This record gives sequence, C-alpha cells and structure tokens, in this order.
Amino acid sequence: MTLLGYRYALDPTPRQARYMAGHCAAARRAFNWGLGRVTNLDQRAAERTYGIPDEFLTPSLTWSLYSFRRDWNQAKNDVAPWWAEYSKESYSAGLDALAAALKNWGASRTGKRNGARVGFPRFKSKRRTVPSCRFTTGTIRCEQRHSVLPRIGRVKLHEHPARLLDALGEGSARIMSATIRFERGRWFVSFTVEQSIPALAPQRPAAVVGVDLGIKTLATISEGPPVENPRHYIQAQAKLARLSRRVSRRRGPDRRIGQAGSKRWQAANAQRNKVHHRVADQRRDAMHKLTTRLASTYGTIVVEDLNITGMLSNRKLARHIADAGFGEFRRQLEYKAERFGSRVIVADRWFPSSKTCSGCGTVKAKLLLSEREYVCKTCGLIMDRDENAARNLAALAVAASSAETQNGRGADQKTRSSGRVAEKRQPGTAVAGQARTPLPEGAGV
Repeated sequence: MTLLGYRYALDPTPRQARYMAGHCAAARRAFNWGLGRVTNLDQRAAERTYGIPDEFLTPSLTWSLYSFRRDWNQAKNDVAPWWAEYSKESYSAGLDALAAALKNWGASRTGKRNGARVGFPRFKSKRRTVPSCRFTTGTIRCEQRHSVLPRIGRVKLHEHPARLLDALGEGSARIMSATIRFERGRWFVSFTVEQSIPALAPQRPAAVVGVDLGIKTLATISEGPPVENPRHYIQAQAKLARLSRRVSRRRGPDRRIGQAGSKRWQAANAQRNKVHHRVADQRRDAMHKLTTRLASTYGTIVVEDLNITGMLSNRKLARHIADAGFGEFRRQLEYKAERFGSRVIVADRWFPSSKTCSGCGTVKAKLLLSEREYVCKTCGLIMDRDENAARNLAALAVAASSAETQNGRGADQKTRSSGRVAEKRQPGTAVAGQARTPLPEGAGV
C-alpha cells in the first residue's frame, strides 16, 4: 500500500468559506496556546536562580501530542470558550503540528535530523500564516461533485474527482485524512489516500540521461532537445508593475491607525494577486510535466547538487533563479522516480560538469559564465556548454555500480571533491561511486 495525495479546488458557499476559515483559526489558536506553554518553561531556569527547590519549580511538560491533547481538554473552556463551534479535529491538527515542529527542532539540534538546521517553532500570525486544517476522523468522503468534511458538510468540488472515485470504487484505495487549505485566493482540499497501485516501470529502463539546469535553458538533456525556460514571472513583470502602480494610488490599509483598505484598493490588490497566482500555477504545471516525462521515460537520471541558497545571494540572478524553480525540480523528480521505479543520481556539488570535456575528459582550470560554448584545446571538441555538462552528468552513471555512496540528500553535507556522486535509489538497485571516466561514444542512448 502506498500513500498518495489527491488535491482538488473547492467552490464553497460564503457560509462554508467562513466556517472553514474558523476551523483553521481554531487550529492556529491551539498551536499558539501549546507553544506559549512550552516557552513559559524558561521560568524553571529563572526559579532555580532564586534557590527554589526542584520540587517547587513550575511543573515540566512533555512535548508529545498525547500530553498536549490532555492539557488542552482541561484548559479549553478558559482558553477558547467557543471551542464547541468547531470540530475537535481542528484543535488536534494544531497540536499535532506543534508536536511535530518541536520534534524536528529537537532532532535537528542533537544532530539526528539531516539537512538544513530547523529553528524553534514560532507563533502563527493571523495575517501571514497560510490557513489550513487536517481532519483524520469523522465523516470524510469524496462524492461525484462534492467532498464531505466533518462539521462542514458537503462542499462542492471545482472539478470531477474521476481518478479518486475509480480507485475507491475498485476497493484499492481508502481515504485516511483530508486537509483544507486556503492559498492563492481559493480553498483546496487534499485527500491522503492509502492505495494499492501496480508496479510501474520506465519506458526505457536501461537508458541513462544527464540533466543540466540553467536559466536561459531550463533543462539541457544529454539526449533530445533542450527544454526552454518559460520565464513565467519575467513575462508577467510588465503587467504586475502596472497593477502595482494602480494599487499604490489607492488608499491601502494602515495598521498604525487601524485603517482598512478601501474597496477600490481591495479590488486592485485582488487583480494583482490574480496575476501572481496564475504565474505560480503555470510554473507548477510546467515543472510537473517535465519531471513526469523524465521519471517515466528513463531508468537512470543524473542531476547536479546545486547550492540554490548561495545562488540566490546573487542579486542580479536571484529573480531568474527563483523563477526557474530548481529546488522544486529536484524534489518532484526524486519522489516520482520512486513511483516509476527509476533512480536519481545526484552529482557532488563540486563535480566540474561544465569544465570537463565530454570527449577526452580534460578539465579546464577556469570557465567563465559568459563562455556559452565549450572549446577543448586537447581534442578540438566544440559543443554547447550546457550540452557538454549534461553529457558529463550522464557519464557518472557508467561507474555507478563500483562503490557505495550516501543518499542523494546527504550530498549537501559532503566535503569538497571532484568526482563523487550520491544516489537516490530503491533497495536492491546498484549504487554509485567515483566516476572520472569520460563519456563513451553513444552514452545516454
């Protein structure tokens, strides 16, 4: 059984929209209440400085979901007298999010969690937090044109859930939970489904392909035509600038004096937000199509381990890099490769894919960013810079069965080297090792 997510847009009535917003606010209230109790435990350290014995100190708390629920049930009448208006699942969702956040912070602090360091949870703001609430018990169903949620009832779906209904009708799927979320100006519902899916295989299991990401060309593939960068945000910049000027000429909100935005400001701001939402939807759609095509076609895909955070520090290229969505590309590619039975090999961050000649293996000492063609003085190879890098990435898979490596996400923590690769793989598949061999003739085909 596999956990899958089915996400659909909702068309709620105004009353249902207000009720769903109330459930999300209840989850936020429970989260902030629990976090406030956790931060108040600093009082124990202050009390010790006054010489208070340990038995008289403020009682300690455990950060488990069970303890949060128990204490919430005792204090909810004082903290939220209106708690009975909403489902108990909304408060449980907020406390569950807090327990998970504290667990991740503790694991990151002690070195048990890989990846970037996780900070201590912060209080959720009403204005900045994305409203969301998760339901795990109660009446949760998906019908022909409606979703049924606890206490909220039947909410109309914007599209027909044909795939989910087919799986439910066959008996191969079971809805585990439902999450409502308000983003980009509308409500969405996501069904977490435990589903039995047949084993999938890529169309070309033995094929190896290298993918070099860039700004001018979004993805240069070692075989086949490159994928041009659609530049969705750059294309919409002129329209956004015009709408932003219109917003600035209206009377906007001012929190200092408690002034609300005028009706004309709200209408203009909604127009501007609509363009932002469309750009985000276009970028997500294009990224899903590209990653699905790669994962379902090739058995082995080699990508670079890019330092996206460092790249975004370049003020001249940050806008273009963020618009390309390099991090989202790798995230989608990794989980889709697991679904289709292919593997993703992540080259080491310091592997010189652009400086290495794909014909003879000579490595240049320097290669300027303005040099868009790779010219090898050893063998005379002249090739597009990105295509040469993609072929070098594909060559890493040739020696991928020689030595053990770390997981693909662990490549971020590796020390500087020139030929290591890291692989995101399924149990039983080959592992990758050092790969300094130049690309053989016809590799990647």
